[in-house]
Amino acid sequence: MRKTTAKPKHTWQIIVIIVTVLILGLNAIPTLYGSNNALLISAQTPTQSLPSPQQLRNLMQQEDIQVKQIINGEVDSKIVIEGDDETLSRAQQQLKNNLGSAYQVRLRSQSAAPKWLDELGMSPIKLGLDLSGGVLFVLEVDIHKADQERIESAKDEALQIIHQNSLRGMTVKVAADDEDLTSKINLHFLSHQSGNVKIVVNELQKRLPGITYTSVDDNNGILMYSQQSLSTFHSETMAQAITTLRGRIEELGITEAVTQRQGKNRIRVELPGVKDPEQAKRIIGATASLDFYEIAGDSAIGTKTFRDEDGRHLRVVSKPIFTGASIENASTGRDEMGVALVNLSLDAIGGQKMSAFSKNNIGKPMVVVFSEYHRNAADEMIKKSKVISVATIQSQLGNRFSITNLESHQAASDLALLLRAGSLDAPITIVQQRTIQASLGQDNVNNGIMALAIGLGITLLFMGLWYRKLGLIANTSLVLNLVCLLGLMALLPNVVLTLPGIAGLVLTVGMAVDTNVLIFERIKEQRRRGQSNFSAIETGYKEAFSTILDANITTMITALILLSIGYGPVKGFAMTLSLGILTSMFTGVFVSHVLTYLVKPQIAVSHKELS
Repeated sequence: MRKTTAKPKHTWQIIVIIVTVLILGLNAIPTLYGSNNALLISAQTPTQSLPSPQQLRNLMQQEDIQVKQIINGEVDSKIVIEGDDETLSRAQQQLKNNLGSAYQVRLRSQSAAPKWLDELGMSPIKLGLDLSGGVLFVLEVDIHKADQERIESAKDEALQIIHQNSLRGMTVKVAADDEDLTSKINLHFLSHQSGNVKIVVNELQKRLPGITYTSVDDNNGILMYSQQSLSTFHSETMAQAITTLRGRIEELGITEAVTQRQGKNRIRVELPGVKDPEQAKRIIGATASLDFYEIAGDSAIGTKTFRDEDGRHLRVVSKPIFTGASIENASTGRDEMGVALVNLSLDAIGGQKMSAFSKNNIGKPMVVVFSEYHRNAADEMIKKSKVISVATIQSQLGNRFSITNLESHQAASDLALLLRAGSLDAPITIVQQRTIQASLGQDNVNNGIMALAIGLGITLLFMGLWYRKLGLIANTSLVLNLVCLLGLMALLPNVVLTLPGIAGLVLTVGMAVDTNVLIFERIKEQRRRGQSNFSAIETGYKEAFSTILDANITTMITALILLSIGYGPVKGFAMTLSLGILTSMFTGVFVSHVLTYLVKPQIAVSHKELS
């Protein structure tokens, strides 16, 4: 009886390939269209209506600016502009001058893909700083200043405990260790108060875990945070700074930003596509905080003094009623006289503190202090505080109230943005700023695409000439690999394509070809041994798979290491390489295997190879 070799069915594999390629292919299409320059117009208050499309067109025609499209939304309008960055800036200034401070005009990018793709939620690949242009900031977090602020707060707590226990003669003073600049509190007490020291220390440790006490002599001791507590605090400070900066960037509407830690106390912020670096600098580099204080009485222990705009000195209790950390939301508005204000919403704890304080202090003033850090001529970090509001409490307040009498609507808008994003526990300064022009970014894109096209073209030509029908299969899987990779990068939210990422695309092409070469050479080897076409194909894919898997796993490990510890260009390359390994495994092994059976190629082997 003659044995026949039937071609196996691959129904479910074909369905998986079609669905995957269709989804990723659709996501890759918007990248081919690119993006257009656009202006985003939004009202400062929710109740304010947006300008009509005709009004916007008329304003643009006055400056001879070509409008491609106007998209009206519920909360904002987009004007897609035809022209370069200079034209876009001119259009933005025209809108600002004519619409006034009641509207906010921001620069944006708009996908040039057909509307139906946009409605499906598909957008182009997000480009990095080196491809789209933008601004790079390197920020330094002053950890030492945060330690000083923390120890000052601990001193105020200790003073309050001493006052509550009527321990006259016991004093506290902040001092710094000259050797390591570690802040500490010197506690001085009388000889007969040595037994009361334990009461103060125990209560302070309940309020501030991590505080340690060391006895010096019969009248002195040292209060300071333990090394473990300091390390934890430093890590939390850096994490909080990064989170706050990301919140501020989101408030600016920049979705492709990269914010990550660099070294011990620096943060790298990349803002691709940003065309207004001064606005970004004003918001990103701000170290603003807001504190609400009670006016100090004659018998108050632990006070601070601030000066208001009229030059009056206001003495307040050192410990604030609550801080900006309790603010959940902030929005701008105007009072009945048209003066700018900021509406605040507090969290549960802040609302309870505000309710209890206002209930017991009706008719008394509450001082709102705005603080920010800046460097003086000697490059020293200085904290500058100013009173922005002294309001008399008229009734019991809850978790919603307003700050009034602000300088301008722009000042109110900036303050609301900073409060929504969160205040910073440690001051930050911009130690490096670099602006990359969009024209340079476009040159990088063009050169990168040319390199990819040349590499892909030579590879396709070589595979087609060397392997004939098998080469056709390899070329098909290679093109599908590139389509799937571009679609996957557009689909994932945190993937940004950089110039090194384009190098990763070229490398992915080479890796995908390696996969096919390994498989095809194994197939030819089996044919030389006399196996039939289908048997040689099956054995070739099976024997080559372990080698391909090992090679890709080792490369993936390297890529993941680069992804975890690298930043900027290194991270962009590692991200593209990681995703390229996944897509090349899918197309090089899975897709090629099915296509090989469907095409049923005759694998030609020369007489020389058979001998």
